[in-house]
Amino acid sequence: MRPKTAPRTRSDVQPKGMWFEQFEVGDVHDHALTRTITEADNVLFTTQTMNPAPLHLDAAYAATTPFGKPLVNSLLTLGMVVGISVHELTHGTTVANLGFETITFPAPLFHGDTIRVETEVVSTRASKSKPSQGIVGLEHRAFNQDDVLVCSARRNALMHRRPAD
Repeated sequence: MRPKTAPRTRSDVQPKGMWFEQFEVGDVHDHALTRTITEADNVLFTTQTMNPAPLHLDAAYAATTPFGKPLVNSLLTLGMVVGISVHELTHGTTVANLGFETITFPAPLFHGDTIRVETEVVSTRASKSKPSQGIVGLEHRAFNQDDVLVCSARRNALMHRRPAD
């Protein structure tokens, strides 16, 4: 039997993301991680989120649409886009996602497509109420293997400032 371990605390997590002070407006981060979206990814996500849309689940139905085949669920696409950025930007340094200003899906994503993501820093400002934190505006852009833009999302993240040594 494994020994019981104490719950992890914030101080146990080694931050790999960036502190508020490290974000510079205009910087574009090309994320190293890419992801090929599989049919299993799409079916699992779509059914777990209770979305019965045949456009995502029914190949025969999707064949009758202008797309000709099932589309990857757009919320799965969005989740992957933000998730791909976490390791390099916000892992262990974010307080909260404050919300999205805009989200667009200008082109469809299909099973077997591979996405790559870049993130541009569009704004920074110190928090007025929390001096140990700041707000960073990020625009994530995802491209498929043919460099076609498939998702763009602008969001604001509440970030920790670098701790004093």
